[in-house]
Amino acid sequence: MLRFLNWSPEQAMYYFMSGFTAKVAGTEAGVTEPQLTFSACFGAPFLPLHPSKYAEMLGAKLKASGARVWMINTGMTGGVYGAGTRMKLPYTRAMITAALNGDLDNVTFNPHPVFGLGIPTSCPNVPAEILDPRTAWSDKAAYDAKANELAKSFNKNFEKFAGHASDAVMKAAPKAVEKAS
Repeated sequence: MLRFLNWSPEQAMYYFMSGFTAKVAGTEAGVTEPQLTFSACFGAPFLPLHPSKYAEMLGAKLKASGARVWMINTGMTGGVYGAGTRMKLPYTRAMITAALNGDLDNVTFNPHPVFGLGIPTSCPNVPAEILDPRTAWSDKAAYDAKANELAKSFNKNFEKFAGHASDAVMKAAPKAVEKAS
């Protein structure tokens, strides 16, 4: 659902600790369609330390290096599984190339109303209508409902980290809204 976004270190820390991913058919027993799931730092079973420690290390490295963090959707676009389509691989490649080449350094970003992340208004070799996930959905009300549902899932999952996260990281959490615009 989320697209190609420019993050602050605190947002990167929040989403890294969350470890949002999906169980997909062919890789998980009994799964016939994608199901959202969370795995802290994208590897919870293998972490000897609390996930907040890894997020703190990530945040320190990002701040020290000035590195930018990008998220690129390799999943569904234009709707949920069965209604939307998989993100086309050439678009994924174009987004990665643009981020690495600095082609997005002077692009305008619009904040996502629920997730608070910056969405680029343009990217070379990628149709503008897929950069903003809401624009890619024909049913805007269905998108708004799904975005709010996902935000609530993130917040519920993050409750277990609340006592270990800074105020700045907590403020990076998505905020469900009545109607995204």
